[in-house]
Amino acid sequence: MIILAILVIGMFAGWLANLVLGGGTQPKDWGEVLVAGFVGSLVGGLLGNLLSGNGLSLHFSGLIGSCVGAVIVLAIWRAVRK
Repeated sequence: MIILAILVIGMFAGWLANLVLGGGTQPKDWGEVLVAGFVGSLVGGLLGNLLSGNGLSLHFSGLIGSCVGAVIVLAIWRAVRK
C-alpha cells in the first residue's frame, strides 16, 4: 500500500512541477514529468520528512518536499536538455 501511495504522490508532484514551470496541464512528454516527479518525490520527500523529524512515514511535510524536489529536478532536467 505504501508503494502505491509513493507512486501517486510522485505522479502528482511531477504534474505539479510541470504546471509550476509553465508546461500547462497537459505535458508534451509525460515520461519526463513522471521521472522528475518520482526522483523529486524520493529526494525532496525523504529530506522533508527527515528534516521535520517524521522519519520515513507519510506526512504533509513529505508532500511539500516532494513537490519542491520535483520542481528542482524538472528545472534542472530541462536546463540540461536545452
